[in-house]
Amino acid sequence: MDVREFLSETAVTHDLITISSPINVNYQLANVAHALEGRVALFEQIEEYPDWRIVSGLCADRRYFGINLAIPTDKLLERLVDALENPVPNPIVENAPCQEIIRDDVNLNDLPIPLHLPQDGGHYISSGVAIINDPDDGANMCYHRLMRLNKNEFSARIIERRGTHKAMQKVDGDLPIAICIGVPQAVHLAASMSPAANISELALANALAPTPLVKCLTNDIYVPAEAELVLEGRITKRMTDEGPFMDLTETMDITRQQPIIEIDRITHRHDPIYHALLPGGLEHKLLMGMPREPTIVAEVNKVATCCDALITAGGASWLHAVVQIKKERAGDGKRAIEAAFKGHGSLKHVWIVDEDVDLHDPAQVEWAMATRFQADKDLIMMEAATGSSLDPSGTHVVGKKSRTAKAGFDCTIPWGGDAADFSKAAYGTVTLEEWIPTR
Repeated sequence: MDVREFLSETAVTHDLITISSPINVNYQLANVAHALEGRVALFEQIEEYPDWRIVSGLCADRRYFGINLAIPTDKLLERLVDALENPVPNPIVENAPCQEIIRDDVNLNDLPIPLHLPQDGGHYISSGVAIINDPDDGANMCYHRLMRLNKNEFSARIIERRGTHKAMQKVDGDLPIAICIGVPQAVHLAASMSPAANISELALANALAPTPLVKCLTNDIYVPAEAELVLEGRITKRMTDEGPFMDLTETMDITRQQPIIEIDRITHRHDPIYHALLPGGLEHKLLMGMPREPTIVAEVNKVATCCDALITAGGASWLHAVVQIKKERAGDGKRAIEAAFKGHGSLKHVWIVDEDVDLHDPAQVEWAMATRFQADKDLIMMEAATGSSLDPSGTHVVGKKSRTAKAGFDCTIPWGGDAADFSKAAYGTVTLEEWIPTR
């Protein structure tokens, strides 16, 4: 289901809000989109960009992924786990919607790229899915925020020692790249996952939903055929300032020296729709956190029986997780803690709970910690562990991996204890209509 099909579906479910009044991309659009957080918003009149429409909120609710993939929301994790284990090669097409219009005269100022906050370093693309070909491992798909510098260049935040950065070190000159905007949710989810280096995220997307590809016109990269907009270019060896910009934690990230990307060609659909993803917003959080849940499940299942996992909103959808297990032997809780940290390397704190605890209910998780956890027995701590660059309280040194203290809380029923002693007593049910008169 591409962006346009999804908009039609959400119009039927009354999740779509259409804004017909003219709106400016300088702060105004971001402010209105923020006020509508959680809803899909289609802006039909963009000041100074009459050929464009802008959509926000495509990925702002787990339910929207369910709508797009035609599955119940509670089956999302299962589908992600299955895709991670069973990627499907993509079909290739010759003609694609994303290449209906071809622009050789590149001018990035013609694109309605928002200016989100007064503190920002410039106009930023935050929804772009970037695809490169690693010389050894093939296609790699991920996200890089892009700050517009001029009519044909961006500065790109490329995190050290990850896929794109590693590929850059393997080539002497420029590294070809394609940046895709307005892609189906399956592509967004796959770009956010972390499979083994030899597994294509594009194949993961195709396992989630049919994702045909088309070859770029200026390089050998294949991109989702149903994208609204594709920027074909090269990551150069030249460096410049990038930032500041709001990050996942809703704090401003610093300015760094980062690579410059040169754009050689722009292709897009007729009547194109630009996807504006708010930094630090619900889309950003869900796309960062939710795709890490299957990797946590996969690792925990190696040492215990994992029932569910949740990257929590309170942990900035990145730093905290709750993992539900079926405890079958002594030590399962602690083994699950260690495995969860392997499943998501940026995790800072993790809580392990039993099957009777609803991990989506913070009060139930806190209750399990209050009644089943003893700090001197059930706490695992790690000092100066490899952590996330997004954690402002961590230790960050340029050129080195970020460091942080980590903690895991085994909030499961103590092994050997009587489950009845650790379970909530239940009242009987009544029919209130029998007791409260109605008029």
